[in-house]
Amino acid sequence: MRKAKNTGLNQILSQAQRLQGKLGRLEDDMKSKIVEASAGDGKVTAVVNGNRELIALSIDPTVVSSENPELLENLIISAVNTALANVREMVNHEMNKATGGFSIPGLM
Repeated sequence: MRKAKNTGLNQILSQAQRLQGKLGRLEDDMKSKIVEASAGDGKVTAVVNGNRELIALSIDPTVVSSENPELLENLIISAVNTALANVREMVNHEMNKATGGFSIPGLM
């Protein structure tokens, strides 16, 4: 009987190692994924990578010269938050594919 328990444990460990490999590849893959989101009819565009880092921000000059700085601030916040939400959705989708829907708290 002891051998059967070891076999089951070995299978679990093997599956865990395969999952760890998949997650490592997924994390590397996410670094190269880019998500873009705009606000104000394209006046502000934020670009975020799969690691949830803001890598570019484009602002139409007509908004910068505006006499309403709150508008520009709100457009930036909206574009960045939308890009971050989109990247979070993309990462969650890829994680579900990699783990077969198994949720592992604290990953990515």
